[in-house]
Amino acid sequence: MKRRIVLLSAVSALLLAACGSKFKRYNGPEVTRVIVFKGERKMHLMHKGKALRSYDFDLGFAPYQHKREEGDGRTPEGNYIIDRRNPNSKFHLSIGIDYPNAQDIAKARAAGVSPGGDIFIHGQPNAFVPKGPDWTAGCIAVTNKEMEQIYAMVKNGTPITIYP
Repeated sequence: MKRRIVLLSAVSALLLAACGSKFKRYNGPEVTRVIVFKGERKMHLMHKGKALRSYDFDLGFAPYQHKREEGDGRTPEGNYIIDRRNPNSKFHLSIGIDYPNAQDIAKARAAGVSPGGDIFIHGQPNAFVPKGPDWTAGCIAVTNKEMEQIYAMVKNGTPITIYP
């Protein structure tokens, strides 16, 4: 009897731990594009022209205009691809945007600056709590629960369009 109680307790603990995981499953329609409207602070996960989910977000500390150089606090604008994921991000979870593209690199070189990089959609920081809106270095930040949904829904290779 004691052995049964211990076994049931262990199984229950494992099931509860699985429920608390940041890695969610998604079995709905494929996300075929991510659309971001910086000015409206709205991001839409799309399936063939229909919004599956929409999110509010924070941006970099200088949110207006296209990212021009490393450290400017801006979020890029244009067409990119989701190209990587980081399950161990210092911002809960994150998915990478393939900024800079060839055009971004050429413009930065012509201006004699580095275009920067490491632009992500991510959750909240693990180490500190941001103060107010637009606190990132140029990324798109959502809540941790929202990032868990996005991480499950958006696959590498998904196009993302970021509008002003």
